[in-house]
Amino acid sequence: MIVDNALYHDGVRVALDGDDPSLGHARVPCDPGDFQWVGIHDPTDDELALIAKMFDLHPLAVEDAGDSHQRPKVERYGDTLFLVLKTLWYVDDQDAVETGEINLFIGRDFVVTVRHGQGVNLADSRRDLEQRAKVLEHGPMAVMYAICDRVVDEYERVGAALEEDVDEVEESVFSPARTNDSVRIYTLKREIAEVRRAVLPLREPMRRFAAGQHESIDDETATYFRDVADHLQRVSEVIDTLDNLLSTAFDAHLARISVQQNEDMRKISAGAALVVVPTLIAGVYGMNFDHMPELHWTYGYAFAIALMVGASAVLLWFFKKSGWL
Repeated sequence: MIVDNALYHDGVRVALDGDDPSLGHARVPCDPGDFQWVGIHDPTDDELALIAKMFDLHPLAVEDAGDSHQRPKVERYGDTLFLVLKTLWYVDDQDAVETGEINLFIGRDFVVTVRHGQGVNLADSRRDLEQRAKVLEHGPMAVMYAICDRVVDEYERVGAALEEDVDEVEESVFSPARTNDSVRIYTLKREIAEVRRAVLPLREPMRRFAAGQHESIDDETATYFRDVADHLQRVSEVIDTLDNLLSTAFDAHLARISVQQNEDMRKISAGAALVVVPTLIAGVYGMNFDHMPELHWTYGYAFAIALMVGASAVLLWFFKKSGWL
């Protein structure tokens, strides 16, 4: 549905039909320097078709905007720039990164935002931007900057949440207690891969915007995108670091399992020795006929029992001193 529709003149919002979004089903004529911003959330095919007709949008871009599973990208269709952003938020109790999507159509005098799923609330971005008239004076590119900035800020929040969980995994892996962290490590690596799929494709487009390598972006506007590109680079480095830390933690977890298994085998072997030695003695001296051992010893049986107990006691003392038990 259409959630908002506004005209902006010199960085200030102009009321349209009582600012009722449901009445904004017609494109507003814009004076030079003015632009219109239409916001849509989970649109139907009919709504998308109407918007496409109103703003003369390319059918391939409209098709992509209707599909909420696009890869982040920037494409140009004639005079219209088409930008796809993945929105991210973190569900801590499930160690899960949830995703949504924002599609932007940027024209000379209009911006159309198509949002799928939850995540970044563009109404907040619109209100914040409307408080910054100097930024809004840059036109549609100011809207693209504000949305990119809000989306990348959410990436940073997701990265910070993942850092906390990775710290918990490291603490668990290297704790004295026996833990099974492999499942959580795999889950976090999978979620980090989800973040990487949202972040990496945007690095090059944001770098070009920050360098002013786009005909719609002047040097002053490029300054704002440099901030976005810097934050995006920082998130990318955090994600790479966390992925490496989880790989190292998983290797350490496997190494600890191997060490624990060796310790278990050592204790089992020591316990077996405590049984084997008396069994050996009993095997030799157990044939107790006519006061065995060494035939005709009156106290031979008592001697064999005492020898078993003594040998076991010596082995037990030696294993405990060696740390085997």
